[in-house]
Amino acid sequence: MIRRALTVLTVAALAAGCGFGGLYEVPLPGGADVGDHPYRVTAEFADVLDLVPQAAVKVRDVAVGRVERIELAGDNVTAVVRMVVNGDVALPANAAAELRQSSLLGEKYVELRAPQSPAGRLSDGAVIPIAATNRNPEIEEVLAALSLLLNGGGVGQLQTILHEVNLALAGNEPRLRSLLSTVDRLVSDLDARQGDIVRAIDALNRLSGSLVGQTANITTALDRLAPGLEVINQQRDSLVAMLGALDRLSAVAVETVNRGQADLVEDLRLLEPTLRKLAEAGANLPNSLQILATYPFTDYFLNALKGDYVNVDVTFDLDLSVLLENFRNAGAAPVPAPAAVPVPAPPAASPLPPLPIPLPPIPLQPPAPDPLSALLATLLGGGP
Repeated sequence: MIRRALTVLTVAALAAGCGFGGLYEVPLPGGADVGDHPYRVTAEFADVLDLVPQAAVKVRDVAVGRVERIELAGDNVTAVVRMVVNGDVALPANAAAELRQSSLLGEKYVELRAPQSPAGRLSDGAVIPIAATNRNPEIEEVLAALSLLLNGGGVGQLQTILHEVNLALAGNEPRLRSLLSTVDRLVSDLDARQGDIVRAIDALNRLSGSLVGQTANITTALDRLAPGLEVINQQRDSLVAMLGALDRLSAVAVETVNRGQADLVEDLRLLEPTLRKLAEAGANLPNSLQILATYPFTDYFLNALKGDYVNVDVTFDLDLSVLLENFRNAGAAPVPAPAAVPVPAPPAASPLPPLPIPLPPIPLQPPAPDPLSALLATLLGGGP
């Protein structure tokens, strides 16, 4: 008996000398192996429920460490959970922590998981902020919410809701069936135009990107638009008066057109032949205008102008027989004009004579012989 008491006192003294803090600091049998070089991580939780030290720390439901200590932060609101993790477990620096339960009535543990976009690596002394921690709902909370729903919640009103729905649909089955058919066709059409809708969304995305790229220009335009709007605001009375005058002018124009509609149509009808002939003239009209602007010279004559002098190319087309005829006729006496023949006036009842009026024959005198013509004819081998 005395020996047993001494043993207890010895163990107590050793525990007091080593700073023993209680059974929470004693590792549980069968716990996670943290290895020879573990690292410590601190996580901040808004609520840790009944999490206790020595609880498991898991990654994908595999124990990789344990909870060393749970403390209250300086704000007396946040719970600080200090954990030790196996050094061989690599986690990103932005890892998240979640408080979970092993079963319906099982123990609590801390689950470490990587986010969708991992970055860096979790190292010794890292802190997981409260924004990256969460917890699962407790079974007590689920049962309390279910009790609230069943007692005085919406379940008691479900019968009333179904009764009102039946009353609303009673007698409207064909219309409801037609509505469902229309919705079905609409969904089918949208599904058939899925490619067009996707292209439209892509085009809208490109447009949005272009607008984002032109943000500075759009901002500048909007900033510079304010003075213009201010000027328009100052000229509002003038604009209103102008619009009023334009309204009166349009009324007068409409009335004028309505009154002169028949005359305008007749003028256009009479103008139709002239326009048709102009259209038939085609390219002849502009060519004639070219000659008319430089009459009596053509456009080709302008090529002869070389500054302050003119170069002219002249082509003579001479026919000797024509020249001889002209020389022969130059010495002939002029043909006397016939005397006017009096035409008796027809009686009033008789018709006018047909045109043209025949003239009496006029005797022509032979031309006098020309000595020059005779000489040229003799030289060229012709007769006298």
